Amino acid sequence: MTKNIIKTFALGTLLTFSFSNAQQKPKVVLDNFFNNEKKENKETKVLESWHYTWNDTSNGGFSLLGEIFTKQGAEISTLTTAPSKKDLKNTNIYIIVDADIDKEAYGGKANLIDPTSIKNLTDWVKKGGVLVLMSNDSGNSEFEHFNKLAGEFGIHFNDDSYNRVQKREFEQGKVMVPAGNEIFSEQKLYMKEVATVSVKSPAKELLSAEGKNIAAIAKIGKGTVFALGDPWCYNEYIDGKKLPADFTNYQGTEEWVKWLLKQTSKK
Repeated sequence: MTKNIIKTFALGTLLTFSFSNAQQKPKVVLDNFFNNEKKENKETKVLESWHYTWNDTSNGGFSLLGEIFTKQGAEISTLTTAPSKKDLKNTNIYIIVDADIDKEAYGGKANLIDPTSIKNLTDWVKKGGVLVLMSNDSGNSEFEHFNKLAGEFGIHFNDDSYNRVQKREFEQGKVMVPAGNEIFSEQKLYMKEVATVSVKSPAKELLSAEGKNIAAIAKIGKGTVFALGDPWCYNEYIDGKKLPADFTNYQGTEEWVKWLLKQTSKK
């Protein structure tokens, strides 16, 4: 039996969109605190979360990514507060995307990644959690506090921007994945206006664009961290409507999701 449920906790609201037999499913939690953009629904006049959220079906939403996770057997949910130890206890994958700068945040004041959240997430990863960190490029994402978290795993997002695409010159956004990549098969991905990523042990480079590293993975204790300088798998670039057919972002997203879920078996 499948049903929709809203669970309310003392420290925040965890919205569960689709699951059955949830206790057997890997739990994928998407942050909606550090990324907290809202806009008014034109019909209901109610403020709604949008931009890199599960329920956002617009170009900038993650509704298709959510479908891919659920098709692979995961339960997806959203956390509207900073991650507590209790929130993380039963979480397998935790995703932070495009941490807000003030101009983007609801109320004009961003929720910055704080020392308590960093400790909670670091301890959780060491115990087997899978942490996904996706930044944006210079001027569109918060770097200072996001990097304090990423730095715990040997990863640093640079405040820059590569693969800049002029109008519909899609080739300017290509990322060629060579054979033998740990996550992706050999293919051509599209990632536009990407922040580069610097690494030191235990992190290692994963993808490059314009000769610069743009992604990394790190193994910490029993856990895994994936970092990329772009929220590359939102609806606009995986729905098959905009990009030329030789870009394989949907295929790449499926491969990435399967890899992330495989890492959860170690928890």
